[in-house]
Amino acid sequence: MNKIHSSKQVYIIHGYGASPQSHWFSWLKNKLLQDGIEVDILQMPTPLSPSLPEWLDYLSRHADILARSTYFVAHSLGCVSLLNYLQQATLKEQIGGLVLVSGFTKALPSLPVLDEFTKERFNYSQVADKVNKRAVIASKDDPIVPFSFSKDLAGEIHADFYEVEHGGHFLESDGFTTLPISYEVLSRMMGLAD
Repeated sequence: MNKIHSSKQVYIIHGYGASPQSHWFSWLKNKLLQDGIEVDILQMPTPLSPSLPEWLDYLSRHADILARSTYFVAHSLGCVSLLNYLQQATLKEQIGGLVLVSGFTKALPSLPVLDEFTKERFNYSQVADKVNKRAVIASKDDPIVPFSFSKDLAGEIHADFYEVEHGGHFLESDGFTTLPISYEVLSRMMGLAD
C-alpha cells in the first residue's frame, strides 16, 4: 500500500557498484535538506552483483511514497531499475517527477552483467503517464552509457534533455562529488527555483 504524503519527498537511487556515499549523492541530499525537502538515498542491495528482482523488491519496500509530492533522482543502473519499478507500480496519482542521470534502457556493450535489467521491452508511454515531469541528463563523453542511449530514452519518455559536454559517467573518479545541474533541474521541477 502506497503511503500518501503532503510535503515533498525525494528518493535518490545509485547505480552499479555504488552506494549512498558514492559520487554526488550526499551533496545533493544535503542541498535538498537545506531546502526543507525530505530525502532518502536508497542503499540498493548487492550493488556489485545486482539482481533485477531484488532491486525491484527493495524499491517497492523503500520507495513507498508514490504521490504528486514524490520525486526521484537516479543514476545509471538506478534509472533503468526505477523505470522497471514504475512500469509495474500501481499509483493513485501521478508522481511529481524524475531526473535520470546517465540513464539507459538498452543493453550496455561493456556491462553484460546488467543485461537482465534491459531484457524486457519497456512500455515507455505507460511510464511517462505515471510521472508529471521528466528530465534526462547525459554527457557526450560518457564511456559507460553511450550518449545516444540517454538521448533515445529522453525521447521515449518525452523528457527534457540536458546534455553536458564533458561529464564522463558523472562518477567521483570523473571528478564529480557535486552535480549542480541535477539540483537545478530538480529544483525547477519542484517549483523551488525559477
